[in-house]
Amino acid sequence: MRRYLLDTPILAAYLNNRPWVVSVISPWIIHHEVSTSILAYGEVTEYLRSATNPDERQEHLRRLLRSVYPFFVSYRIMERYADLRRQMRPPHGPGLIGDIDTLIAATALQRNLTVVTLDHDFRRVPGLKVMVLSRPR
Repeated sequence: MRRYLLDTPILAAYLNNRPWVVSVISPWIIHHEVSTSILAYGEVTEYLRSATNPDERQEHLRRLLRSVYPFFVSYRIMERYADLRRQMRPPHGPGLIGDIDTLIAATALQRNLTVVTLDHDFRRVPGLKVMVLSRPR
């Protein structure tokens, strides 16, 4: 059962074999508990375009997504996105976050998942379960 949705920097850190992420995410992958958004795939793909061996790195990302299920944007997720934008808009809400982050949050809310991220802004999303990882110093 999927429990976690990886935000873009976490997906990229796992792809880059960062030990501080691999140690957390690997058990979730083994137990089929982890997913991401197809939007994170797009953002990581943009990052890979400037990497050494971009085609090889892209293939590695695609292989990773065999274990980290990518949720696609649906009508329900777009409706949740619209509701979140209205709910977060000042003066009644805590302030907007970026559109892609809002879509990732809407995906997690729609699927009842915890977003795993480096970005504290996700904590402003009403009702969203968030796990903020810290980079080692």
